[in-house]
Parts: sequence; C-alpha cells; structure tokens
Amino acid sequence: MSIGDRLQYARQRAALTGSQVSESTGIGTSSLSDFENDKRSPSVSQLQKLAEVYRRSVGFFLEEGLLPREVILWRKRPDEEAPSVEMQFLKLCEQYRRLEMWCDEVIPPCLPEGTGNAACYTYVDAEALAKQVRDQLELGDRPGLSLLTVLEEVCGVKVFHLDFKPTGTAASTWSDTFGAAVLLNKGNVRWRRNFNLAHELFHLLTWRVFSRAQEAGATSACVSGKEEQFATCFARNLLMPADVVKKAFADKRKDGKLSFEAVFDIARQFDVSVETLLRHLSFLGIVDRGMVDNVVDRARLLAPMLEDRQSTEPPTRPERYKALAMKALRHGSISLGRFAEYLEISRHEAMKYVEQEVTDDEEVPVTPS
Repeated sequence: MSIGDRLQYARQRAALTGSQVSESTGIGTSSLSDFENDKRSPSVSQLQKLAEVYRRSVGFFLEEGLLPREVILWRKRPDEEAPSVEMQFLKLCEQYRRLEMWCDEVIPPCLPEGTGNAACYTYVDAEALAKQVRDQLELGDRPGLSLLTVLEEVCGVKVFHLDFKPTGTAASTWSDTFGAAVLLNKGNVRWRRNFNLAHELFHLLTWRVFSRAQEAGATSACVSGKEEQFATCFARNLLMPADVVKKAFADKRKDGKLSFEAVFDIARQFDVSVETLLRHLSFLGIVDRGMVDNVVDRARLLAPMLEDRQSTEPPTRPERYKALAMKALRHGSISLGRFAEYLEISRHEAMKYVEQEVTDDEEVPVTPS
C-alpha cells in the first residue's frame, strides 16, 4: 500500500472529511486529494500535521505491506467521541508495539485460545474457559488481585485507560501487528475496572469464535447481547472461583446468617464490586435469585458506611510502556522529542529522565549459577 492509500485510510478511520482535515492542518483540500491519490507526496512537516490529526505515528504512513485490520469491539460504542477515542487507543497500541521492538522485548502471545462454535456456545463453555485461564496463568484463588499485572507483564496484553462516555463501557481489539489490547475507562473504580478487564479478556480469547465483525470488514462494532452474557459469565467465574467463594462465605456465616458487613468484606477480598459478588452468589445458590435485586439495592444504600476501599485514578499508559520508553531513550533508540511525545509530556519534563541516566556498566552483583 502507498502513502496515499494509508493517508486515505487514516482519514476515513478517523471519520474526518477533507474539509475538516484542511481546517485543522492548514493544508488545502486539493493538496489532500493529491496526497491520497499519490499525485504528489506531502512534505515532512505536512505529514507530521496529518499524523497528529489522524492520531497516527509518521511511521504508520511510511510502512510497507497491507493496511492493518483494526476492528474494535465495544460493549457500548460512544456516539460522538468514538472515532477520536478509537484513534487514540490504536495510536497508543502502535507506540507500545514500536517500543517493544526497539527494546527487543516483544512478549510472545501466551493467552489460551477459546474454542467452539458461536452458534452453539454455552455458559458451560464460558465457565470452563474461565477455569482454564485461571489455571494456565496461575492467577490463584483471588485473580482480581493479580489479573492486570499478569496480562500486561506475562501475556503481553496492552491495557490502556482513557476518559470516555458512557463510563459503563469498555473495548478490546486484536491485531496481527500489535497483538491483544484492552481499553478501560479511567472514571471507574478499580474493582469495576477489574471486572471490565476480565469481561474484555473473554472477547480476546474468543476473537475467532465470535468473528462476525471481522468477517464483515467493519472497523468497530458493538458485541451482541448473547456474547455479552457469555463474557459476563466468564468474568464472574474467572474473578470469583465458585469453590473459593463458597468457602469464604461459609467462614463468614454466623448462626446460619450472613451480614452485609461480611458481604462487603468478601467483595474487598476478591477485588470486585458488591453488586457483582451478590449476583454471582445468586447463580451459586447462596443468595435467593428472586431477592437479589432487593439485596443489591440495600447494599447500595449501605455502601457509604461499609465500603472501606480506596481507588486511585489509573495512568493512561501501563508501567511497562513507560519502562520501555525510558529504556529506549537511554539506549538511543528514540529521540528526546519522541520520548516526550510517547509519554505525552513536555521536553522540559523529558529532560529530567536524561539527567538521571543510568550507564550500561552499572550492574548488580549476582552469585554464580
């Protein structure tokens, strides 16, 4: 694909018209048309302006080969801001991939791949997949405490946090170029993000099982209701293993009764919301299904008195992303300007990292193996 093909793709993917791009960049619409039709090439400064508007790296337009398949699956796609959020998400994924390559630290994919047929997929399949993932990734009895770290540091899943509406949605994507990635909402508390992460993980694992959006050639789509239900089932069973949850409640029962205080304590142990825990308990037969909505409503009223957890806003970029950027800067793989761009900081702030540079000859003494 030529630069023109990539420019046209990037503009259309960003849902921008030629007039809108011209207004943002100062480049005339006739010039934009010439660029996209390969009648002439943009200058370096023009390409930089276009890359900024399209939320792409300059390198994207200079790459050879076919255009990437960039399908983003949403639980509920934001209406007006979706193209902008999607472009920012994809740009972060692309930057992360480049950092991995520059540092020679690409993590081989190790996520178990879901099997089955979309037409006959069942809740039993979702539960079995949750157990397989929990065992294979060694997440332990309370996976919510380690899921994000394991996915990022061991499995190479790229997880980013951005602000977008509605707050109750999240997205995932799988690319042959940069691998698996998840987009979570900064505005959610940690335990809500945990559940959303597990929920999106299901879509990554079953990407080829439920492949309607990819086959249709779409660039983004909302997941079907049934698939969402399977994802919810998977997330519940991944984060709250049935046997462990049942034991936790057996230990908290007093005289055959269970207090709301105990429910909040156990939700904290598994790092999930009280509502998520209560609904899971209804499926396990611990809480009356017919009464679960009333119990959830009561728990919401009691939350100000019983919810003792603290949640801080997560950074946009993962810690591993930042560490790779610092390593690439130290080794001369990226310039100070690009380092500042990748971390979205000023050049003045970037200079502080240079001043604290660690030399390659500094080593940690280790015992002979």
